[in-house]
Amino acid sequence: MRRYTTLLLTAFLLLAIVVAGSAYLAGSGHIDHGTRTQSITVLTTLPAEEAEILAQSYEDASGVQINFVPLSADDALARMKSESAGTHSSGAAMVLADWRTLGKASQSGYLEPYVSERGDMVSDTFRQSDGYWMGVWYDPVVFCINRDYLKTLRADIPDSWQALADQDARIGITDFMAADASANLLYAMTAEFGEEQTMEILGKIHPRVVQYARYLSNPVRQAGMGEVDISIAVESETLRYIHDGYPLQIIYPSDGTTAWITGTGILTNDSAEQKLLAQNFADWLLSDEAQLALQSHNYFFVPTNPGTLAYKSFPGKNLTLFTQIPQFSKEEQHDLLDEWAREIRFK
Repeated sequence: MRRYTTLLLTAFLLLAIVVAGSAYLAGSGHIDHGTRTQSITVLTTLPAEEAEILAQSYEDASGVQINFVPLSADDALARMKSESAGTHSSGAAMVLADWRTLGKASQSGYLEPYVSERGDMVSDTFRQSDGYWMGVWYDPVVFCINRDYLKTLRADIPDSWQALADQDARIGITDFMAADASANLLYAMTAEFGEEQTMEILGKIHPRVVQYARYLSNPVRQAGMGEVDISIAVESETLRYIHDGYPLQIIYPSDGTTAWITGTGILTNDSAEQKLLAQNFADWLLSDEAQLALQSHNYFFVPTNPGTLAYKSFPGKNLTLFTQIPQFSKEEQHDLLDEWAREIRFK
């Protein structure tokens, strides 16, 4: 069992600050056109506030302007399709999105391969092996436990999904039908454990769920306020509350967990300059500077690049991830959600 503490988080921030002093120039392929401002358009499924933090930090470091276009996953794919067909003239050069969207874009032929020295260090778990998309950070699902409750457990600390199912505790969780990252847990557990065992585990957990939350942050807040004992939550929200002083502890499930991966893809583009600028920005997103920019605004994600100080400072970097990748169709996902809602959630 591995736990994350505020002291380790503080240590990471201090280490990251050390590397922040050197401004990042966009790689050895940096293009100099005098005083003309260079810019690229990037399609993204990230929240607008998160995208703006990255854009401002990169512009301060490199002088290159990033014009983010925030879109839903479906709208991002539609825009990439029109870009590829030449029916949209925005000239987008890159996409920064969740791994599902990137996978679909790759299958549809909207991306072209790119693997740099930094990207080559990333585990195959977090990228497409042929280089069509590259994960830059990920957000695992963890057990978020109230420290006061933790003190009462002594040796019986739930450190696996089965142990959590057998635990006599008040539990918080985000409704699978309310957020993609939460629904992904249902799909991932089903791929890993099988449908029968997954529904059995969730069925045991259900009677102790205090509330099925609508947002990813609510189960963490509930645990921090003592309204529940343990929450099933994303690590980023848990670290945000720990950073704000809430009495929480992270437990990484020993039998594995899933993670929401964010990554980059280079869009097919006839402009060599735009392509190079996009590649430079993709490399920067794998750097400590990008992580520092996010963490300074309370966004805490695990970097995929093992060569960074950020990666080395995260105890959760060695957490056990599920070995099976959920590859359910939309119809199969709908059926799984329907079964869970019918047989567990509203039974």
